[in-house]
Amino acid sequence: MFWDNVAWIYDVFANVINRRANRALCAEVEKVLSPADEVLECACGTGLLSGVIADKCKSLIATDFSANMLKRARKKYGNRDNVTFRQADILHLDYPDNRFDAVVAANVIHLLDDPYKALAELNRVCRPGGKIIVPTYMNQTDKGTTNGVSGAIGKAGANFKREFTLASYKKFFADAGYRNASYALCPGRIPCAVAVLVKDGKGDTP
Repeated sequence: MFWDNVAWIYDVFANVINRRANRALCAEVEKVLSPADEVLECACGTGLLSGVIADKCKSLIATDFSANMLKRARKKYGNRDNVTFRQADILHLDYPDNRFDAVVAANVIHLLDDPYKALAELNRVCRPGGKIIVPTYMNQTDKGTTNGVSGAIGKAGANFKREFTLASYKKFFADAGYRNASYALCPGRIPCAVAVLVKDGKGDTP
């Protein structure tokens, strides 16, 4: 699998090539979490957000589909008392309805054949009134072309299923029924948009 194969070099992208965007991304996610939150993180990768989340919340279950990504994330943060790492598929989460105060899924929506199914799973396991936090790289420029760095990563095998601008990202969530989402744009070599959705207080899907 591509992500297993690139786990060893992913931190170079996160901490060097796209450092500016990822620092801003971490700051935006940190803002919306609270010390009482029980959090599920999907697609944690090598732990770009895991440490930030763990510092702000009561407990974190950090998951990824890639065993090699998880291995690296666990090496960084496995000694935290409030963090558990598990392999999981974002399309089929093995958690009960309304389980978490906040659910985070960073930089994965654009990789999925059925992103709306993933969004439905995130919504299902989030408690009513809880937050669904979905940061995603904006792989498309406002001119309709592919971001240069994203294009190189895609050719290497990342296989992006969708390319977003901030406008099309907002439309993606509006089409899913999230009309009152908030967004923050993090500039960088590949800009990142952080969408913060609030689950309907009645526990219904949007």
